[in-house]
Amino acid sequence: MKTYIHNFIAYKELLKELVQRDIRIKYRRSFLGMLWSVLNPLGMMIIMTLVFSHVFRAGIDNFPVYLMCGQVIFNFFNEATTMAMQSILGNAPLIRKVYLPKYLFPMSKVCSCFVNLLTSCIALALVVVVTRTPLTWKLVLFVFPILYVFLFSLGIGILLSAVVVTFRDLQHLYGVIITGLTYLTPIFYPIEILPGWVKTLVEMNPLTSFVEMFRDAVLYGVVPGMELHIRCIAACVVALVLGIWSFIKQQDTFILKV
Repeated sequence: MKTYIHNFIAYKELLKELVQRDIRIKYRRSFLGMLWSVLNPLGMMIIMTLVFSHVFRAGIDNFPVYLMCGQVIFNFFNEATTMAMQSILGNAPLIRKVYLPKYLFPMSKVCSCFVNLLTSCIALALVVVVTRTPLTWKLVLFVFPILYVFLFSLGIGILLSAVVVTFRDLQHLYGVIITGLTYLTPIFYPIEILPGWVKTLVEMNPLTSFVEMFRDAVLYGVVPGMELHIRCIAACVVALVLGIWSFIKQQDTFILKV
């Protein structure tokens, strides 16, 4: 562990460069650049509000903010894990030529997506202002679910980046998994409308805990309960342990497989 900490400190500037590279590549030749990180969630919020508000509005107050809180968390997880999964394979030429701590590649992808997440929060702030959502001091507690979803996505991203090197079919399967998670996360519907066994399944989804905590801070102005924190922390610890263990176990074979 001391070796990994030492390497992380030694290569922190490289990590910074990788993050900046990912952001530049994503918005290269784009006229509006990073402004799309604000416009995209706003556009999706408007479309989904028009589509789903008539279906679920009876059970949800301030549907635009409710919807966007779910979108911000889920979209970050989706983008971060998908990009991290491709990070080792995508940097295969560099991995073959020089020695670098390989975990920097999935970590840089998650960090660059985290920058987009913070930018998306600007779009959420605009919707909060336009809808005149009451603001309290508890709004500052939004940093907890943001931190939790970052750590959880980092763990899952590192795990996927290691597994996909051996099991390439995961690249195609993951799209199906994400589609399933979209409906198993209460992004555009209230949990209360679900039947018993489906509700239990949705509550077992770690993303549900992150979304609920984010809504508590931003939309409802309440302090998230300790049980919710414990669920989030447990999910992060499990994801990080599994991700780091799988990565360390397989990283020496990457050069032979990429």
